Amino acid sequence: MSHKLSIHGVSLKLLALVVAVMGTMTMSRALAWSSGHGAITQGALAVLPSWEREWLAEEGARLGREYCYIPDLVNRKPEIRPYAMFSFRPNDIYLVELHLPPDIPQSYDLLKYFMGQAVEQLRSGNVAAGSRYLGTLVHAVEDWGCPAHSVPGDNMFTLMRQFVPPPEGSDYRYVPMHGPMESGQFVVNLGEYQPRLLGTSLDEAAFNLLGRTHEATIFARGQVIPIMQALYAGDEPAATAAQQKAGEFLGRVVADALHTTLCLARQKFEADATAALQEVDLSTRVPMEATNLAMPQAAFFSQPYWGHATRGVVLKEGKKPAPIRINVAESTWGEGPIEEAIAVGTPTTLTYLIPPKVYDRLEAWVGLHADLGLAGDVVFEVRGGNGQVLARKQIQGTQPAQLLAVPLSEHNRIQLATIPGSKDSSANYAIWARPRLLKASK
Repeated sequence: MSHKLSIHGVSLKLLALVVAVMGTMTMSRALAWSSGHGAITQGALAVLPSWEREWLAEEGARLGREYCYIPDLVNRKPEIRPYAMFSFRPNDIYLVELHLPPDIPQSYDLLKYFMGQAVEQLRSGNVAAGSRYLGTLVHAVEDWGCPAHSVPGDNMFTLMRQFVPPPEGSDYRYVPMHGPMESGQFVVNLGEYQPRLLGTSLDEAAFNLLGRTHEATIFARGQVIPIMQALYAGDEPAATAAQQKAGEFLGRVVADALHTTLCLARQKFEADATAALQEVDLSTRVPMEATNLAMPQAAFFSQPYWGHATRGVVLKEGKKPAPIRINVAESTWGEGPIEEAIAVGTPTTLTYLIPPKVYDRLEAWVGLHADLGLAGDVVFEVRGGNGQVLARKQIQGTQPAQLLAVPLSEHNRIQLATIPGSKDSSANYAIWARPRLLKASK
């Protein structure tokens, strides 16, 4: 029988792992993704257009080597603090929001602020300062989409370990897992990826970058359990591979952020890129009711079943996914079900942040599901952020869907609400079809 030397019942093997992990955790606070920040940023820089790489020059190299770590180093290096602070919060040296995403409005404000600081410095010719602000911007994006940062309120994975427990006798039963969850060494190669322009103004760019960060966070959550299981099994290559998947997804988002900021600073926009920004499919965006990017029970509707808003499908009796179809002239939609749609019941309210003075109007078709809603009766309302009703339609049974169009110039919040039109709500399969934010035609 083998024996492990122990101190007060704790194995030396465990003590060694704790020491190693605590060292990692110290670096984790300093370096977050560990070497991942550099790998992701360098991968993003490599796919930027040549004029952007030439403009950044040596500062671009330092961005991928040093500046992307700035928010983690502010406690040790006072000289870099201004690049990772809000000017209106001079006493807050370490901004937690740069590491753990705040709510949707605050996230939008943060992205807009640091992107704006970078644009201002780059326009003034101070590429060094602009690149440092870019470092803070990409650091926030990378942390928000890092698996180790993606579980709300559980940055050390003490709760996740209850859902995915380590094997009996594993040292991970005791060791904080944040450091190991992000400590893989990998390279980000984005191949022929072409960065996307996210906006021609700061408001638009921050809004679309926020949407991209939400995609990254959700993708990162899909890597959490594979990483945990690989760590439990001692399979370092598998853990690193899952981390790399998140890193490559983030690399594309970071490339979009860098490209957009540099285009804003130069006011250089390609016609094809701006054309792609003329409208936004609102069904792809996360409503503010989805705290932590997931619908809480408080946001569920009660009829025709107990559930929450879904994109692209409706749930028959709350159990069986079915394609979305509504009653409209065939020429309106063409053939096939509607993917760009939100299926809800009654009552519901979905609130969306809208960047000010970017989009001219909201358009959405409202109706009942063509098969499941034949006996439904729903009032659809579009409301402003203050609750004011901006448009209203009542749809009953087989009535065709109606188009709602609402001017947006004065609104920074929009609510899509449904209300039962009668006492019987059992067939209120309500659909917001092709809800779009549209710019004015030029």
